[in-house]
Amino acid sequence: MILPRAADRLLLPVKPWFIAFSLGLALLLNLLPLGREPMRPDLLALVLVFWNVHQPRRVGMGWAFVFGLLTDVHQTGLLGQHALAYTLLSYFAITIHRRLLWFSTPTQALQVLPLFAAAQAVALLVRMIAGGSFPGWSLMLAPLIQAALWPLAVHLLQAPQRRAPDPDENRPL
Repeated sequence: MILPRAADRLLLPVKPWFIAFSLGLALLLNLLPLGREPMRPDLLALVLVFWNVHQPRRVGMGWAFVFGLLTDVHQTGLLGQHALAYTLLSYFAITIHRRLLWFSTPTQALQVLPLFAAAQAVALLVRMIAGGSFPGWSLMLAPLIQAALWPLAVHLLQAPQRRAPDPDENRPL
């Protein structure tokens, strides 16, 4: 019997509590008081895009808007800045989700890089229009770091779906 490659395995359905847990954990990691380095990656945006690509019917633009408002309230910035950026990010991730799943994980990282850069640019544009100061060119590193974290996020967030429902030596799926 020929064993399937890891990419060809069927995934189990994702549990809704795991989606909520991963989004909540990403929000909490974003809320950690690590300072306001402009190049710090937005883990909530990364997890939102992952679930928008893999579960677009469960995690959509409404959740992105709510998490954006929560981020805006926490950062005491312009209300709606991250909400707009996350909503646009979510819209474009849902738009390309079928095409994106045909590519390998490193190629997916290259494909989501413009999404992360556009979301960062929208948040920066809203901040600048409202009279904020330019945080510096190191801001452009955040989308690159987020795209580099994409394969790790895919591996970690799909791990519960890869387990065998009934492990059996005669049935490796």
